[in-house]
Amino acid sequence: MAVRDAVDADGPAIAALIASVFAEYDNCPFIADEFPELAAPASHYGSRNGVLFVVEAESQIVGCFALSETWERGVFALSKVYLATDRRGQGLAADLLGRAEAFAAARGGRMLTLWSDTRFASGHAFYRKHGFRQEAGVRQLHDVACTVEFRFSRPIPAPAR
Repeated sequence: MAVRDAVDADGPAIAALIASVFAEYDNCPFIADEFPELAAPASHYGSRNGVLFVVEAESQIVGCFALSETWERGVFALSKVYLATDRRGQGLAADLLGRAEAFAAARGGRMLTLWSDTRFASGHAFYRKHGFRQEAGVRQLHDVACTVEFRFSRPIPAPAR
């Protein structure tokens, strides 16, 4: 397996990965129109002082992990955190999180934040294991799946001196 920065041409393969993950959950359809950033994912995240990492195995994208700076300076949002079912539990997500944290820290990041569908309990366990705290409240997306999301955040440790 190889981790690399996404290119814009990866959009369809990333969409297929996300659709396969959504299929694991009840009433969680993948609606392409709800993901316009996948038309040019590298450009989208690059324009937001961010990056989208992909994990490639046997010429297929089996994981992705995006990061972009929010409107609040030094606060970076994680998104597109997906791994194919057969790739979970191997330390890939932790590796990608480490890469994202290093990327943000190099750009003056001080905080990581993310929103996660309330149905993605295994993802929530991963975030908690890696120091994220669930914040109060939820947000509703008013999408086809009636998605409700939790917010998680954690500080980026200061670099060692």
